[in-house]
Amino acid sequence: MFTGIIEERGRIAAVETTTDAARLTIEAARVLEGVAHGDSIAVNGVCLTVVASTPTSFTADVMAQTLAMSTLDEAVEGAPVNLERAALVGDRLGGHIVQGHIDGTSRVLALTPGDAWRVVRFSLDPDLAPLVTGKGSIAIDGVSLTVSNISPADAPEQWFEVSLIPETLTATTLGERVVGDRVNIETDIVARHIERMLALATASGSGPAGTGSPGTASAGTGFVSSVAPAPAAPPAPAAPPAPPAAPPAPPASTSAPAVPNTPTPAPAPAPARSSS
Repeated sequence: MFTGIIEERGRIAAVETTTDAARLTIEAARVLEGVAHGDSIAVNGVCLTVVASTPTSFTADVMAQTLAMSTLDEAVEGAPVNLERAALVGDRLGGHIVQGHIDGTSRVLALTPGDAWRVVRFSLDPDLAPLVTGKGSIAIDGVSLTVSNISPADAPEQWFEVSLIPETLTATTLGERVVGDRVNIETDIVARHIERMLALATASGSGPAGTGSPGTASAGTGFVSSVAPAPAAPPAPAAPPAPPAAPPAPPASTSAPAVPNTPTPAPAPAPARSSS
């Protein structure tokens, strides 16, 4: 892994080519400090493996795929190159995470000079356009840069711009680029992973779009969450059974209850009156 902070400018000392590969010998100084067989050094943003070294140079092989995707297919003796050793764990990450895995090439479309800086516009392959965003990071010939402007999404020709400060213009090869030059570009690794997840979500059709719920594809992003769905709420307890119905009341009587026929007692005789 690299950071996109160039350590020095080297020079291609020799180029050996075969039918499907190349071997580059590059003169350098700082990146050779402590170098060993098998170490990784980024050359114009392309991660190469050291197969041999001397006190003043190192040699690396370039496979066919790398030649097809980068500007190393145009490597010539005497050409300057940007060099950076692989980052050490614990170092400051001055740029951004750069893998040295080139996505393709772009061409310089325009140069706009300023008093102490320069705006450079680059072409952008339509397949890479979704991976480049304003204020995002991009590596150009191995240099970590911030995208200062991008073309509208509906523009017929996609492009992006970066603003180069004097230090970048002098410490890297970007200060020598002219209109029409090719450069290597590597987009942000996070954007590449999101693009892959979007493609897989679309292909699998997992989850209803627009719900945004875990494990489904959300409209506008297509992101598929790896978080397991929350368990469903337990069902509400069933209501207790209703008590049994009361037995029906006996039918009401339509006549008064019978009264026993008891003889009425005779009145007591009045007392006899006495005469004087």
